[in-house]
Amino acid sequence: MAVPSSQKQWTVTGTGKGLETLQYGDGEVPKVGDNEVLIKLHAASLNYRDLIIPRGQYPFPTNFPVVAASDGAGEVIDVGPKVSKWKKGDKVVTLFNQGHQFGAIDIAATGTGVGGVVDGTLRQYAVYNETGLVRAPKNLSYAEAATLTCAGLTSWNALYGLKAIKPGDSVLVQGTGGVSLFALQFAKAAGATVIATTSSKDKEEIVKKLGADHVINYREDVNWGETARNLTGGVGVDIVIEVGGAGTLEQSLKAIKFEGTIAIIGFLGGAKIEASIIECLVRICTARGVYVGSRQQMEEMVAAIEANDIHPVLDSKVFTLEQAKEAYEYQWAKGHVGKISITITHNPSKSSPSEASLRSHL
Repeated sequence: MAVPSSQKQWTVTGTGKGLETLQYGDGEVPKVGDNEVLIKLHAASLNYRDLIIPRGQYPFPTNFPVVAASDGAGEVIDVGPKVSKWKKGDKVVTLFNQGHQFGAIDIAATGTGVGGVVDGTLRQYAVYNETGLVRAPKNLSYAEAATLTCAGLTSWNALYGLKAIKPGDSVLVQGTGGVSLFALQFAKAAGATVIATTSSKDKEEIVKKLGADHVINYREDVNWGETARNLTGGVGVDIVIEVGGAGTLEQSLKAIKFEGTIAIIGFLGGAKIEASIIECLVRICTARGVYVGSRQQMEEMVAAIEANDIHPVLDSKVFTLEQAKEAYEYQWAKGHVGKISITITHNPSKSSPSEASLRSHL
């Protein structure tokens, strides 16, 4: 396969008030080093993290200019002379923190985030160390596989990283974003009971189809944390997938059981928390920040996705690489369900599922 010397890519040049620092243009196709792999990217997907990096709101290391976005799936088209893990034709997914291989994350690994410090996936070709990629699940399209890097792995770590979920446990997920829907599917595959919160009848149907045992409309029930606790017989849930931050933490504390875990993943509802962390003493629970996960965890997640034939939920609207800024704006408006897919190169057999097939997961 002939590889061009230049390519189209989206680069974050710094931070600003909006997306003015997200720029589309030409970049060099990187050369392969001894232990590196060149991949042709077929699909990418967005996370809330990608939206706040250009706005200067991301709390972890960044290094500008940087090619945007962490999530990508593609095909290996060249390998360095010392590479042993991959060969041409392998289908792979990017690892979020390139330095987080196994075990607990350390400070050094937080400085290896793709799309923050390391060049990301909103481009046609990319080079990563052979340990910075994970095999794509055989049952997923490129578009589906490209959602696993951040949201998928974060959800897996939330459920398995501290105290592994087990059959009979109860899990509370919030809303219909990517992390929450992954957690719902992983929890059901593990034999857990899932309580989902949502804001509308349409979204209620989505989480029910994915297997949610109970659904609470948080707009109609402002005390949904207590309602969730009551659904467990007054005991409380084992794990809360906390994505709302200031807007939801107080209710999450009401829902959690003694010795349960609140996996704190995001702050969609704001970062300034009114509920005090001292509540963890009163509730006898653990509040755990989750920063994606390791390559080892991602490999375990891929195995579970294949064994259970789990398919990520993709929003019905699909964007091209040229339309990436529109995809950012679409996600910022919060009208999406699941993950937003960006098609980078067209491959009729795998990379770009039709809109009908995307909706079929819902």
